[in-house]
Amino acid sequence: MRTLAIIVLFGLVMAVLPVFGPTDFTLSFLTLMLLFAYLGQGWNILGGYGGQFSFGNTVFFGAGLYATVIVQVQFGLGPWLGLAAAILAGALVGLFIGWVSFRYGLRGSYFALVTLAFAEVFRIVANSVAITGAGAGLQVPLDPAPANLQFVGRESFYWIILALTVASLLLVWQMERSRFGAYLIAIRDDEDAARALGVDIFRTKLKAIVLVGALTGLGGAFYAQMFLYVDPHIAFGVAVSVEVLLVSIVGGMGTIFGPLLGAAALHLISEVARETMGNTPGLNLALYGALLVVMVTFLPKGLFGLATVSAGRLFKFRRS
Repeated sequence: MRTLAIIVLFGLVMAVLPVFGPTDFTLSFLTLMLLFAYLGQGWNILGGYGGQFSFGNTVFFGAGLYATVIVQVQFGLGPWLGLAAAILAGALVGLFIGWVSFRYGLRGSYFALVTLAFAEVFRIVANSVAITGAGAGLQVPLDPAPANLQFVGRESFYWIILALTVASLLLVWQMERSRFGAYLIAIRDDEDAARALGVDIFRTKLKAIVLVGALTGLGGAFYAQMFLYVDPHIAFGVAVSVEVLLVSIVGGMGTIFGPLLGAAALHLISEVARETMGNTPGLNLALYGALLVVMVTFLPKGLFGLATVSAGRLFKFRRS
């Protein structure tokens, strides 16, 4: 119950921040940080808890992003249907990729490369067909109104992504306590042993990737409503895949708060680097790569593992 209390407290504290009048820059920073914490939590379910590392989670993000924009621009329907379409698109893409991959026993680096390949295939297709606007992309008409999920101020987007992030924390907290979560962890630790104990490996992995696809597709829909534009590079580019993977690794894979800590750390480093070194092309990817090497070498359990060890040592020191 301590974890639940921390999640609730985090949500309440973050929810009242806009009352104190932060700048637009601060709200934008926090909104993007929470977005990637949410997306990273999706990766964490399959990669951190299930041990199935994906290099192409952007395929779910892009599917959701394009689904919600196409529904609004090409079919003239509302954004609420766009949200439903995004969740469905992400889940269906996850179902397809999961069936193709897990049905034939792909795991480890093979599964990672397959997800990366699918992301690239989707990018090429989106760059070529008319319904996606091809290389020019699609733009949602600006019409600020709550019914259109468009808002004049940044606070509304901040509260929406905060709600999604808190919901993802609660989802993973509940998953840890469920049989499904136990199955995922068993598969991560020793897939052959889990199979011998009667765990349905294929079904568990498939459920996990469909869940990840739905969550990440919803994240793509949020991005679409916030920026009102999509093109193949934004939807299926490598940047999103790299960042959602890193926030979990840096923060701590297989932990509830790891993606949140990782997103905060990565975005702080990115902003500090931008202020000190300017908008150098490729700077973020270079920094992320260096940080990944450091974390894997010296802090394999991430920032959450470091915080846990430090707290334990402090507690022992005070008791002594």
